[in-house]
Amino acid sequence: MQQAILITAYKNEKQILDIINYLGEDFEFYIHIDKKSLINLSEIGVSDNVHIFKEYIVNWGSFNHLKAILLLANKAIEDKRNVFFHLITGQDFPTKTRRYLMNELDTTKNYLEYFEIPAACWSGNGENGGTNRLEYYQPYEIFDCKSFIGNLLIRILVKTQKIVNIKRKVPYNIFHKLYGGSTYWSLTRDSLQYVLEFTDKNRKALERMRFTYCSEEIYFQSILLNSQYAKNTVNDNLRYVDWITGRGGNPAFLDMTDYEKIKDSNKLFARKFHEKDSEELRKKLIDTNVKN
Repeated sequence: MQQAILITAYKNEKQILDIINYLGEDFEFYIHIDKKSLINLSEIGVSDNVHIFKEYIVNWGSFNHLKAILLLANKAIEDKRNVFFHLITGQDFPTKTRRYLMNELDTTKNYLEYFEIPAACWSGNGENGGTNRLEYYQPYEIFDCKSFIGNLLIRILVKTQKIVNIKRKVPYNIFHKLYGGSTYWSLTRDSLQYVLEFTDKNRKALERMRFTYCSEEIYFQSILLNSQYAKNTVNDNLRYVDWITGRGGNPAFLDMTDYEKIKDSNKLFARKFHEKDSEELRKKLIDTNVKN
């Protein structure tokens, strides 16, 4: 049984290479590199099982991230040998052994975090349970929110829409119910194929995600949870992430203080790994898993 690893990345080719080397030849890798990234592609694309794409400029929170994910999914689904698919970032790392992923993981189920919108966990920062993501034009693909000016312009434009009462209709005409959750998932072939076929047949659904803040946190959930595949979906994406300590960012950069919690969990991947601060943890996971 062959599994595909889909990776969206924009920096640190060594960390991507660590993932490839750890999982090895039994996995196929489909990697989208942010078009504005300076990653050295020649260091990554050295194996037949590594497929690299550099199609989109991916600003944080922008529609192009969803498009990059769908590009990878379409490329991965073309290989009939791929029967299970994991979406991760270039700052993830596997927490389980290769043997576990290939022989012990129940690959008849989807692993996807989801909750119905509006959701209490999306009530901060003026999100209104997540509906503000969809009701107002969120120009993250035009402006880079990681820059001071870009972030300021986005905030001004959204606030202006609220003041003058410009609203888009929430797309209940496309999705019976709207769901959100983490971007990252592990899906069966049938489920991923369904998302791609839905996209082909309902082009307005994808276009409606344009100018939606972090649309990739809504799109897959809203398609699958409104389908027959909902009953086969576990509400857990099996990712270890620290949203509490804030070490180096949000989510936090992981270090050796996370080791026991990671090993005691049922998670398949963890993030975020820093190229220096997380190196000891990464080596410990590799040593432990190789021995097992």
